[in-house]
Parts: sequence; structure tokens; C-alpha cells
Amino acid sequence: MILKKLFPVLYILVCVAFVSCSSKDKPAKSRSAVKIAGSVKKTMWQGQLGATISLDTMADKEHLYGLGPIENLTGEIMINGGKAYKATVINDTAIKVEETFNIKAPFFAYTHVNNWKEQALPDSILTVQQLDGYLVTATKNAPQPFAFRLTATVDSATIYVIDVPEGMQIHSPGDADQMHQYFQLKNDSCEIVGFFATDGKVIFAPGETHLHMHILNAAKTKMGHLDEVAFKKGTVKLYLPAE
Repeated sequence: MILKKLFPVLYILVCVAFVSCSSKDKPAKSRSAVKIAGSVKKTMWQGQLGATISLDTMADKEHLYGLGPIENLTGEIMINGGKAYKATVINDTAIKVEETFNIKAPFFAYTHVNNWKEQALPDSILTVQQLDGYLVTATKNAPQPFAFRLTATVDSATIYVIDVPEGMQIHSPGDADQMHQYFQLKNDSCEIVGFFATDGKVIFAPGETHLHMHILNAAKTKMGHLDEVAFKKGTVKLYLPAE
């Protein structure tokens, strides 16, 4: 009789102990894990250009990094170390860069990285394709996707800012590609925020590489999606998450 009365209590204690052990055994999710909002497929193939995330509602902006387009595909977004920038097209030769969190995006990749570790980068890595090949080999055992940073002087770079006219419908990536406005950087010191994954679709990579990168020049007058680059030899520093 006593055992019958004690059984429910013992059962609860066993369950609590099991849950407690399971919680301890389960690894904590890394703070630097990449989070994805929205969907390229829904935006580019189904024409859903409206926002799925509002950056000013992000509670934790410290050590925040992120990339994506502005809602309705009217510009580019880059978050670098807790500072958010948006780039919009003024005309064929000028970009407007603003520092603000008052931005919304249809799709967005972001993460928090408290500490970075500088990674030696061979001087032979001078282009987007060479950087892509290097990361494929050098980070093959790293959890994916992951963010990275670069500081460098570029001999030249081609960037673009998407600029879809109001009311235009998007039915495929090709439709959006036609609305890219291209700009050039020459002999400019820059910071780059990027995301890498061997499945590039996860981090909205264009397709030719496993990289999605936005670049901001030191004067903060030009920012956009990095399309092509020729780095100045000996100036490139690569930073990977240290966590």
C-alpha cells in the first residue's frame, strides 16, 4: 500500500532527473549560429517582396552581423558589428548610404559574433573565386553556415545595389538581376561582411560561389553586394568566428 502511494512521487522524481540529465547532455546552440529570415524562393519566384523582418525590432544588436535586400528590393542592407547600413540608388553614378536600423527586409541572414580570430590568408587570394576556393578547403570542418569578415584595400571592385521600380512584379531571379545598378570602387579601403555555406542557397549566394558578401568603403559613401573584386596584395585580413 505504501509502495502504491510512493509510486507517483518516485515516477515524478525519475522524470525530473531524466529531463535534467538530458538538458545537461544537450549542447547549447552557439551564439554565432546563422539565423535566416524569409525565403529567396518566395521573393524571387513568387514575387513576395514585402518584409519578413524589421531590423529595428531586433532586441540584441550588440555584435550583430547581417546581409540582405531592403523590402520591395529597393536597396541593400549590411550590419557590421552592431551598426546597420542601407544603400539605395540615387542615379547611375551615385549611391546613398545611411546608418540606420529603421529597415525591413524580405529575406535576411544574420548572426552574433562576440569574438573574431584573424586567419592567415595567402597573398595569392585576390579575387572572389579564389577566396571561395580557399574557404571551401580551409573551413571544411567548421559548422555551416558561418559568417566571416574581411578588411582590405581593393585595387578595383564591382558592386551592385538592387533597385526594383515601385509596382514592378518579380517572377524569377532573372527579373531581379535586370534591376541591378552597378558601381565601381578603385583603390579603396573597405570592410566586407560575408556568409559562407557549401550549400550556397542557404545564405542567398548568387550561385557561382558559396559566398554572399556586402562591402562598405571607409568613407561610407558606397555599399552594396560584392560582385567582383581585385584585392591589393598584402592588404587582406580574414576574420572567422572564434566561438
